[in-house]
Amino acid sequence: MARRGGAGTRPAGGAAPGAPAWRRRLELWLEGLALERGLSPRTVASYRGDVVRLGEWLALERRPDPLAADAGALSDHLRALARGGISPRSIARALSALRGFYGTLVEEGERGDDPTEYLDAPRKWRHLPRVLDEEEVGRLLAVPDPATAAGARDKAMLELLYATGLRVSELVGLRLAQLRLEGGFLIAFGKGARERVVPVGEAAEGALRRYLREVRPRLAAGRHDTVFVNLRGAPMTRQGFWKLLKAWGRAAGIRRALSPHVLRHSFATHLLEHGADLRVVQTLLGHADISTTEIYTHVHRERLRGLYDRFHPRA
Repeated sequence: MARRGGAGTRPAGGAAPGAPAWRRRLELWLEGLALERGLSPRTVASYRGDVVRLGEWLALERRPDPLAADAGALSDHLRALARGGISPRSIARALSALRGFYGTLVEEGERGDDPTEYLDAPRKWRHLPRVLDEEEVGRLLAVPDPATAAGARDKAMLELLYATGLRVSELVGLRLAQLRLEGGFLIAFGKGARERVVPVGEAAEGALRRYLREVRPRLAAGRHDTVFVNLRGAPMTRQGFWKLLKAWGRAAGIRRALSPHVLRHSFATHLLEHGADLRVVQTLLGHADISTTEIYTHVHRERLRGLYDRFHPRA
């Protein structure tokens, strides 16, 4: 019976003759794991599968092979696994395999950098926010009938939410004194009572002026200074607006889950898609830390890639 680690011992699945350099290097690494660290054949096979899957994905994406892949490529690969339904646990194992593979290349002087150094495990990933595309937003905003009291109010709320990126609590908590429509902006109070100036676009301003002129005086009847009210004249609640938004979403034929935060995410993503600076978006959203805003750059890249895949003749 052959002694484990003796001559001729080699992990199953070795590189075939004529295999690319990265496959041959992978097998050398796996052989070292089996012989020197005594890893089980099952673990070695799993690590092989993880690195081979990376190599196949890079080839499909027409990117450099695993020996030359950079951190951006590896990050995109891990996110592709997540989008494909691979569990966080399996992705964490794949990342462990990649760290071992590239760590060995660095240790042996075959690479000067480790592209896995700053990659996060899935537990640290943040889910990309859901967004509507511009056509869907247009359909949603067109549904309320401003000739009715409820329609005029709801159109004003929807237009304002999309035009400003306000949080729903900021929207329903707006007071008349916060509006500066003559200057085209409003004052928002975000988390920690932080104050910020937010521009109001022409479409939102027009819908809001109509509501304030034709609807709110009849409903609120001077009882309070909350901008948006229900049909009984009481201040609109978060739950009340949420229900209205879902109803308008169904009427607009939007099948995906819809919430006030989806419109906030759409506001930020569409600004970036049209060339806005990330710092500007951070200010408008009221984020204290720009790292919170950076999630939208990932959304932007995802959408660009989706559009490319959908419309480019050779995608």
